[in-house]
Amino acid sequence: MSGHSKWNNIKHKKEKSDAQKAKIYTKLGREIAVAVKAGGPDPSINGKLKDVIAKARANNMPNDNVKRCIEKAAGSQENDNYEDIVYEGYGPRGVAVIVEALTDNRNRTAADVRHYFDKFGGNLGTNGCVSFMFDKYGVLIVEKSDSVSEEELMDAAMEAGAADFNEEDEIYEIITDPEDFSSVRDELEGKGFEFLKAEVTLVPQTYVTLTDDQDIFMMEKLIEHLEDNEDVQNIYHNWEE
Repeated sequence: MSGHSKWNNIKHKKEKSDAQKAKIYTKLGREIAVAVKAGGPDPSINGKLKDVIAKARANNMPNDNVKRCIEKAAGSQENDNYEDIVYEGYGPRGVAVIVEALTDNRNRTAADVRHYFDKFGGNLGTNGCVSFMFDKYGVLIVEKSDSVSEEELMDAAMEAGAADFNEEDEIYEIITDPEDFSSVRDELEGKGFEFLKAEVTLVPQTYVTLTDDQDIFMMEKLIEHLEDNEDVQNIYHNWEE
């Protein structure tokens, strides 16, 4: 499997403005809070929290912010009943889109997501309508640099239990089975490797290319509005950007 389209998405995220970074940190803070309330504030015994912290680190969320989020969630008496909801649908020309949300108001989030799909040339579908087009993997992205040896990284990744290793123009991509993700990540971190991305994600089996400028514009707007929604945590699609 190739990291080409996924790397395009990562580059896009790296170039986000400070305001967009603040939105990402807010969403990560919500994930941290939910993980803490579900399994406690100690990442050594709370695997979910440990995974979210790794995701936050890969998104350059400052350690002080992460610590504050954990402490706030651990000491909070507020009963924030967030629930995970997954929406599936189609963008322009049948592009498959999956939206993962974390919300305290199901009706509000559903209405918002449906509005975005309707407004930008798509339609919201039923659960399962596109998820079969994606596979779940752990993905670790390491940026190429003089200090990172491809051979050393590949050997370390395979010894740690990675399922695949790919080399792209600017990055190395390490693929794991979902259940092996945390152990592979921990072992590579222990050897000093740092990640641009570190999370379990959905990867399209095939990609759709849009050639019409209006379709491209509408797809970009759909993604943009979904990303701006505070309840939306992750967006997956099979558009070959």
